Amino acid sequence: MLGEKVEQMMEWSSRRSVIRMNGDKFRRFVKAPPRNYSVIVMFTALQPQRQCSVCRQANEEYQVLANSWRYSSAFSNKLFFTVVDYDEGADVFQQLNMNSAPTFMHFPAKGKPKRADTFDLQRIGFASEQLAKWIADRTDVQIRVFRPPNYSGTIALALLVSLVGGLLYLRRNNLEFIYNKTGWAIAALCVVFAMTSGQMWNHIRGPPYAHKNPQNGQVSYIHGSSQAQFVAESHIILLLSILSHKTSFCTSLFICLVGLGLVVFFFSFLLSIFRSKYHGYPYSFLIK
Repeated sequence: MLGEKVEQMMEWSSRRSVIRMNGDKFRRFVKAPPRNYSVIVMFTALQPQRQCSVCRQANEEYQVLANSWRYSSAFSNKLFFTVVDYDEGADVFQQLNMNSAPTFMHFPAKGKPKRADTFDLQRIGFASEQLAKWIADRTDVQIRVFRPPNYSGTIALALLVSLVGGLLYLRRNNLEFIYNKTGWAIAALCVVFAMTSGQMWNHIRGPPYAHKNPQNGQVSYIHGSSQAQFVAESHIILLLSILSHKTSFCTSLFICLVGLGLVVFFFSFLLSIFRSKYHGYPYSFLIK
């Protein structure tokens, strides 16, 4: 029976890197013994009516990782990548008491999954490289991630260089704009706002824009942990930072009072977001 299961898994894997499973296949090939292979399962909700954009983004990274393993020289029958969609295996979600998607789990060849066999997507993100590190830690299988070539960055850089070069050529007789303090100040503020909002963290970790619960449809734009964030948080903090700094240029008394009120309000809002992420923080101001 074990040989038949391995043979069947290898046949499916030869057709596609990620094996789609329903409830029956999951219970037979992933949960039920005997089994001498490890299985990585992505629980997701990819159907359009679920409107889970995070699921689609995570699925793209998962496909990159599975293809890297499938077409590597180290590929063997010791590790398989599978996916269970909520609309094809709702009973599996109920069996595992799973109420969010996407979720990545490792089912070891022997024994039951432990806490560390559930990937901490909210803290680490779902980049293929991060998933590969987690798999190496759980299975000792090293996967080198190979991404399809993406020339969009090179093309964008070439266009930018061409644009700047063309502008300098057209203005070669009058380059005073390079020494414009206002322009450099605006550019510096843009960099400051981007960095203080956490945009660099997003670029490194690749978190989802927001999180939508597939069962009740509730969308969360602010992460509940102090160790992670959503991309939407950066946009919120960036907007609040711009609005709060804009008031420093007001000179009239009325605008000063309105600006002061805006600063107080947005500071209170920022502090409430901070309290929601650091649950032990005791202080609040206006908004709790």
